[in-house]
Amino acid sequence: AEFSKICFENGFHFIGPDSDMIMSMGDKATAKKTMKLAGVPVIPGGEGVLSDVSEAHVLAKKMGYPIMLKATAGGGGRGMRMVMNKSEVISSYKSASQEASTAFGNGDIYIEKFIQNPRHIEVQILGDSFGNVIHFGERECSIQRRHQKLIEESPSPFVDENTRKKIGEAAVKGAKAVGYVGVGTVEFLMDKNKDFYFMEMNTRIQVEHPVTEMVTGIDLIKQQILMHAGGKCPKFDKLSLRGHSIECRINAEDPANNFLPFPGIINNFHMPGGKGVRVDSHAYSGYEIPRFYDSMIGKIIVHAKNRQRAIIRMQRALEETIIEGPKTTIPYQLAIMKNEKFQSGDFDTSFLDNFIFNKKD
Repeated sequence: AEFSKICFENGFHFIGPDSDMIMSMGDKATAKKTMKLAGVPVIPGGEGVLSDVSEAHVLAKKMGYPIMLKATAGGGGRGMRMVMNKSEVISSYKSASQEASTAFGNGDIYIEKFIQNPRHIEVQILGDSFGNVIHFGERECSIQRRHQKLIEESPSPFVDENTRKKIGEAAVKGAKAVGYVGVGTVEFLMDKNKDFYFMEMNTRIQVEHPVTEMVTGIDLIKQQILMHAGGKCPKFDKLSLRGHSIECRINAEDPANNFLPFPGIINNFHMPGGKGVRVDSHAYSGYEIPRFYDSMIGKIIVHAKNRQRAIIRMQRALEETIIEGPKTTIPYQLAIMKNEKFQSGDFDTSFLDNFIFNKKD
């Protein structure tokens, strides 16, 4: 937000939202209140940040357990705690606040009702400076570990046309309510009845944006630049998603050792290719993975005419990938691709909690 403000004050266009937008949507309690006023469904919870742990006790009792305590400035699962009963409130509140304060410089916490076994569905939106907002369908992001996404796909195997229309309209409504300009993502939790609730808005391009590009044929980075250069949203008579796309985030982590980060030198680096295969990566043979930053070293994205073929294509792509030196998540993601529940689309955000990974894979 501060950098965006400095750009504006010095006559530059920051390719991203203005500072007020970043701050308002970055504060999740404020964002939730804004979306609620706009008529977007939100997860039941308190109004704004908690004043102290005693207020958390009162609201938790009113809503009923389990509940979630979340950092208002949080992200990536940090500053988030599930609370199953009254005895866990104090310790969870303190640890979430401390973690958020260390990670984000803001220890404020808000409370929400815990949605049992939801799916994580997000909608890609694009807004221009003339008040127009469109969406490019949804992404399925439920395959995640500790709230960190490992595999994303579009479209979701769970979302039908009617639900896609409703969740897309809700995302557009929310973006229009805040006058959003540029590329962004509105994230929802969806329950087994396909009822969905606003979770947060990301005021930036996201790691998983390529799956949307693959099924729409739209270059989102190009559109992001155009919107901030004063362009208008492209017009579509009807959203048309072509085929199916899956992305695997390749991380330098050891899945057989509790995903221990694995910094170091890449001795040999070969990524897959061929029809329907895309690779986004900064890595190369001889590249040193630093210990100070995110462990992701690349993304493998595939596209095919349907989900079944996309899964097969991703299996082949993962099997062809060679990264010698560090341990990576590739064996783990390959095992997921071969899992019957994943292949059938029968999963939610708790999928990896019950997933058994054979270390010999």
